[in-house]
Amino acid sequence: MNPIRFAIERPVAVLAAVIMAVLFGLIAVSRIPIQLAPDVRKPVVVISTNWPGAAPAEVEREIINPQEEALRGLDGLEIMTSRARSGEAEVTLEFAVGTDMSQSLLLVSNRLDRVGSYPDEAGEPSLDTSGADDSPIAWVLVTAAEGNTRPIPTYGDFLEDIVKDRVERIEGVSAVNVFGGVTRELQIVVDPRRLSQFGLTVPEVVRRLRNENISISAGDVEEGKRRYIVRAEANLNTVETIGSVVLRSSAGAGAAGRVRVADVAQVAFAYQEPTARLRFKGEPGLAFNIVRDPGANVIETMEEVRITLAELAAGPVADQGLELEQVYDETVYIEGAIALVTQNIWIGGALAALVLLLFLRSPRATLVVSLAIPVSIVATFVAMAATGRTLNVISLAGIAFAVGMIVDAAIVVLENIYRLREQGKSRREASYLGARQVWGAILVSALTTVLVFVPILIMELEAGQLFRDIAVAISVSVLLSLVVAVTVIPALANRILTAGEQKTLHIWGLDHLARGFHAAVMSYVRLTVRVRAVGLLFVAIIGGGAAVATAVFLPRLEYL
Repeated sequence: MNPIRFAIERPVAVLAAVIMAVLFGLIAVSRIPIQLAPDVRKPVVVISTNWPGAAPAEVEREIINPQEEALRGLDGLEIMTSRARSGEAEVTLEFAVGTDMSQSLLLVSNRLDRVGSYPDEAGEPSLDTSGADDSPIAWVLVTAAEGNTRPIPTYGDFLEDIVKDRVERIEGVSAVNVFGGVTRELQIVVDPRRLSQFGLTVPEVVRRLRNENISISAGDVEEGKRRYIVRAEANLNTVETIGSVVLRSSAGAGAAGRVRVADVAQVAFAYQEPTARLRFKGEPGLAFNIVRDPGANVIETMEEVRITLAELAAGPVADQGLELEQVYDETVYIEGAIALVTQNIWIGGALAALVLLLFLRSPRATLVVSLAIPVSIVATFVAMAATGRTLNVISLAGIAFAVGMIVDAAIVVLENIYRLREQGKSRREASYLGARQVWGAILVSALTTVLVFVPILIMELEAGQLFRDIAVAISVSVLLSLVVAVTVIPALANRILTAGEQKTLHIWGLDHLARGFHAAVMSYVRLTVRVRAVGLLFVAIIGGGAAVATAVFLPRLEYL
């Protein structure tokens, strides 16, 4: 079936298709996640291991070196970076672009299992494969209310247990990081004099406490048809249980009989010494930030965050004598940036319609061509939603660039229809032949534009991920404008353009400008035909100018 003839003979079907495309586009806009910039994911695995109280040299020797030996030679591994800090080891693995991170995570986990035993106080390694440089979408400060004299760092456990747990349950929130708080712990402060008096040493006390704080299997007991699992547990989690641990129970030379922990040390719940202090307007406080999930709708997530923070501020936070104040909100920048780009799209569309009116000289023709702009743009959102793209500054910039491009095919078709009408052909015949004669040319023009963005669409590097949205937006809108040009434009031209439609608008000076431009172009063409060096020189000037503009205005890749 000939789509051009079908569109002309069945304009109601074309109108219905246009309305459906616009409706689906509006639905897609409401469901596409909104972000400031596209997600850029790196093939990175970060291995973190905690060893409380260990010096960086010990962390490197006991944790990092064995892990590096086990991970060396991993498939696809390009760069391995290690960092040893006080009480923490971090190994970052950067893999080749296009690596299957699920498979890499499994390989890393298997390699870590080969590492021998870690120090007794060290925790198990944790793996992070997010690989995204996501900055927090919100920062919240916590300060003491008037009359609250309790040290603010001691509320760290409250934020970790209550506030963090509640906020992380919000859909779209990946993590909540708390800063400035200290952890409540059981502290055993040994008295050196008492220890010396009983002839004991600190390693003996530590060894005894470690041996008493155990949980082991004691087998099972069968009673009739039932079997009971037995475990021997000795959890040292209270002051009384720790204080009653016997360090020595037999008398010997210089000994004083049974000695308990309470005899040589003070056992009490206390808070760690803060390693950093946070102040807000000169007053001590705590802070926590909120990190979103990759691909989450920041606007919707922040709305839920605000509601949750208000509930916490009026409930458990107020009960603790604390106050919450949000000092950073990424949605302010997102809404401002998107509003600016959207405004540019509207202004660009209006200017495009104005230019069309000036040069087409026909309000009806301008209306026909201008309809290609909203139809193509709104329908583009359907493709963006289907491909998992997001609404961000990059994708909207692509749509803004496409506003002036999507009318090209429509103008070519409409001008050809005008030419055929001037030759005396009927509206139906002119509309059909006008689109049929040029559809090949506008198809090639659209394909050349789309093919420019193919490398970006298949590129896995960070630059490809960053600019993929703009490539999708421009490519899809240009292809849709091609469909509009060979279906909607002929159908509307057959119905809207009157039999005697002529370019009737006369604007003083514009005709002189057009004639002058035409004369200048024809003079240049005749000159280049006679002297080819002039054409080559002109091409060299344009190429050199483009190269200079690229070097000056295009940011370097490492800055992206």
